[in-house]
Amino acid sequence: MANKIRVLIVDDSAVVRQTLEDILSSDPDIEVIGTAIDPFVAAERLKKEVPDVITLDIEMPRMDGLTFLRKLMAQHPIPVVICSSVAAQGTETALKALEYGAIEIISKPKVGTKKFLEESKIRLCDAVKAAAMSKPGKAKLIKPLTVKPKLDADAVIPMAKPQHISATEKICLVGASTGGTEALRVFLEQLPVGCPPVAIVQHMPEHFTAAFARRLNSICAIDIKEAEDGDNMVRGQALIAPGNRHMLLKRSGSRYYVEVKEGPLVSRHRPSVDVLFRSGARYGGRNVVAAIMTGMGDDGAKGMRELFDVGAYTIAQDEATCVVFGMPQEAIKAGGVNKVMPLQRIAQEMVRMCG
Repeated sequence: MANKIRVLIVDDSAVVRQTLEDILSSDPDIEVIGTAIDPFVAAERLKKEVPDVITLDIEMPRMDGLTFLRKLMAQHPIPVVICSSVAAQGTETALKALEYGAIEIISKPKVGTKKFLEESKIRLCDAVKAAAMSKPGKAKLIKPLTVKPKLDADAVIPMAKPQHISATEKICLVGASTGGTEALRVFLEQLPVGCPPVAIVQHMPEHFTAAFARRLNSICAIDIKEAEDGDNMVRGQALIAPGNRHMLLKRSGSRYYVEVKEGPLVSRHRPSVDVLFRSGARYGGRNVVAAIMTGMGDDGAKGMRELFDVGAYTIAQDEATCVVFGMPQEAIKAGGVNKVMPLQRIAQEMVRMCG
C-alpha cells in the first residue's frame, strides 16, 4: 500500500468522480485517497494528506480548475493531470493548463463500449503513472498496466523491407509524450524558415492537437498545422498527428506525404510513435532523421530501431532535459539510437544531418 501512487480526484460531477475512482482503483499500483467536488474541498483535503498526483477538471463552481492549478503550483507543486471534456471550445483553456504546470491532458472517460472503457483505463492510468514519475526527486519503479492485447505497429502497418529509395530530400520524424508539449515548443521554435519537412506524433487527446498546432504556429518561424490525410510534406512546415488517429509517412515518386487513419491502440497509444517510425523506415529509409523525446513507456523504441537498421539517423533526448526519460531510455536500450543529446540541441542537429 505504501508504494502505491496516491491520487486525489477533483471534479464537480459525482458520476465522473465515481468513474475515475473505479478506473484508477482497478490498477494495483494506484490508490485513490479521496475525491473533491471543487478546489475549496480539495484544499481542505490537502491540509490532511498530500497526494502524489491530482486529477483536475477545468470547469467547476466556486473556482475553476485553471485558477486552482496556478495557486497550487505557486504554493505547493503537485503533479496534476487535467481530465477534461474534449469540447473544441475548451481546448485553448486546457492547453493553457500545460503552461501553468499540468503534466498531462486526457479526455474524460465516457460510458460506452467495452473497448472504449478499456482504452480510457489505459490512458488514464498511464497519465497518472507518468505524472508520478515526473515528480522531482521521485524514482518509482512502476509496473505497466496490463490490458491485452498490447498491439505493436503490425496492427496498422506490416513490417517489410524498405523500398529502394534513390537520393532525395531528407525528412524529419519526431515522437514525444509526457512533457512533450513544452519540448516540442523548444524544438520547433529553433527550426529555421525553409527547414526540412517535419512529421510529429505527440500523445494528446482528440481535438487538442488542432489547438496545440495553432498555438505553436503563432510563435514559431515555420508553418505548423494538424495533419490531414494526404498532406504533402514540404520544407518549412511541421505536421502534427491529430489526436486519436495514427499518422504514417508515405511516398509517391519523390513526393512524401502523410496518411492519417484510424486503428487500434499501438504500444498503448493512438497516435503511436512506433507507427510513424515504422512507416518512415519503410518509405523513407536513410532519408529519415528521427528524434524521440520525453515521455513514459516504450512507444517509439521498436520503430526507432527499425529506422536505425535501415540507415536513418536517430536521436534521443537526454535524461537531464526530459520530464520523463521512459521513451528515450527504451529506444537507447533497444539499440536504435545514434546520438543522445539535450533537448536544446536537437533541432540544430536534425537540420545539420539533413544537409
